[in-house]
Amino acid sequence: MVIPIMMLNLNIPKHVAIIMDGNGRWAKARSLPTIAGHRAGAKAVEEIIGRAAEIGIEYVTLWAFSSENWKREQEWVEELMGLLRWYLQHSIDKLIKNNVRVKVIGDRSAFAKDLRDMIGSVEDRTQENTGITVILALSYGGRDDIRRATQKIAADIKSGALQPEDITEDLISQNLDTKFCPDPDLLIRTSGELRVSNYLLWQMAYTEYVFVDCFWPDFGAKQLDLAIEQYSKRHRRYGLYSVAA
Repeated sequence: MVIPIMMLNLNIPKHVAIIMDGNGRWAKARSLPTIAGHRAGAKAVEEIIGRAAEIGIEYVTLWAFSSENWKREQEWVEELMGLLRWYLQHSIDKLIKNNVRVKVIGDRSAFAKDLRDMIGSVEDRTQENTGITVILALSYGGRDDIRRATQKIAADIKSGALQPEDITEDLISQNLDTKFCPDPDLLIRTSGELRVSNYLLWQMAYTEYVFVDCFWPDFGAKQLDLAIEQYSKRHRRYGLYSVAA
């Protein structure tokens, strides 16, 4: 039995962003096709969502497909799209039952129409849920997020709705895909890679990072608890100010 993390008197981050890295290498180490690693990774997602909700995390953002992933081998992309379709079709009832709200960030225009419809349906059917919010980053890139926000602001200036001097950090944040949620308190990246790879670049200005060596399919409740424990030992600094977290 896993001891509830609340019993350890640890600070629980409100928003955790995760780079789910290492699915392919997990499969290769087991002489399995790459898609098997992504299927195993999808199972890990369920465990992490459940544990995050249990310990009081309010938002979890999962980078499921980057804007750069479209450049990879067509067969790989098609396999991932098939897995995404399967996940959206088969997870919806469980998400509703568990009071999970789902939001999707990224440029969904690149997806096939049936996938766009499925994404919209999952968001619509879970929008009234009041539990943990799971944010799926699909066809998402941090620079692209900022580019699209800049285009919106530029269009408002062109129309006369805004003046250049109206541009503030808050205005930029309110035009990003994540305008509905607070910035991440904690980033977790699996597989031992030590970079953020164009993920939530604006939003993670003051985020704490925890990098773990295990591949994503092996990341479970125990590993999440250990990451939260690391986070709780940090002292977060905002300019001249320092707050324990």
